[in-house]
This record gives sequence, C-alpha cells and structure tokens, in this order.
Amino acid sequence: MVSSAIHRPVVRVLTALALAAPLLVAAQPAAVAHEFKAGNLEVKHPWSRATPPGAKVAGGYFVIVNSGDTADRLISATAEIAGRTEIHEMNVKDGVMTMREMPKGIEVPAKGEVAFQPGSYHVMFLDLKKAPKQGEPFSGTLTFEKAGTVPVSFTVEAIGASPSGKDGHSH
Repeated sequence: MVSSAIHRPVVRVLTALALAAPLLVAAQPAAVAHEFKAGNLEVKHPWSRATPPGAKVAGGYFVIVNSGDTADRLISATAEIAGRTEIHEMNVKDGVMTMREMPKGIEVPAKGEVAFQPGSYHVMFLDLKKAPKQGEPFSGTLTFEKAGTVPVSFTVEAIGASPSGKDGHSH
C-alpha cells in the first residue's frame, strides 16, 4: 500500500507532463520565429551586432516585407539601448563610403520588400545607454506611416556578424 500511495502521484505528474509536452513543442516555433507583423507589413529577423567597450553607436538590421497593394514608409524607430535613433542609408561610390540620415524614412513598396543590412539601409542606434552584447536581445519599435508602431526584439550577434542567407540575418 505504501508503494502504491507513492506511485499514484508520480504517475499523475508523468501523465501531466506527457499531456503538456505537445503543447510545449507546438509553442516553440512561435517563440523561435523572429518575425513581427503590422497590417500588411512583416518585419523579419531584427538583429544588431555586439559593440566593443566604449562604443557610442550601433546598427539595426532587418527585412520589411509588404504583402499589401499600397506602399508604406518606415518613418522612425526606437531602441531601449539608445538615447536616439536615426534611419540611415550607406553607399560606396568610387571607393568612398558615405552615410546619410533619411529624415523622411524609407518607402516599402507594395508587394515588395526592403532589406536593412550592413552597407545599405540600417537603423542607427546613437547615444548608447547600454552596449549591445551577443546573445542579449533588446527591444525597440519601428513606426510606419500607415501600419503604425510595431514592437520588435533585436537579437544581438557577434561583433563581426554579417547577413547570411536570403532573409538578411546571421545565425
């Protein structure tokens, strides 16, 4: 009788775990997916690079996909690690790199996409309050002219990380 009294609670716990396991597995893809939506816009894989000690700036990268019939425009961004942010474009022409702020934002064409990646469009995190560290995500927002504000989470890659694969993130 003593062994069956101990056995029943153990069986109940194991049964509960067995029943819960499919729910935990089913929940994982949503947690692993690193995409954020607002209306017809999807922000895929926001990421940043870790910075060396003392750095005052960092960059943010992602891909915006517009499945709608109307263009939209990314007009601003925020990040909990930065005192301020700016939307930038970087170009290299005749061996000279230029970077400029895009004060009117970046248009995301209807049925199109825009990649924010090193050497191109990016969000500049300025006046860093906290240095991005590899493996420690940080939150922010992207604000669109029509779709509104989208909360996002930036993963932080290694200092020298670069985009890989067609979705513009490295992992």
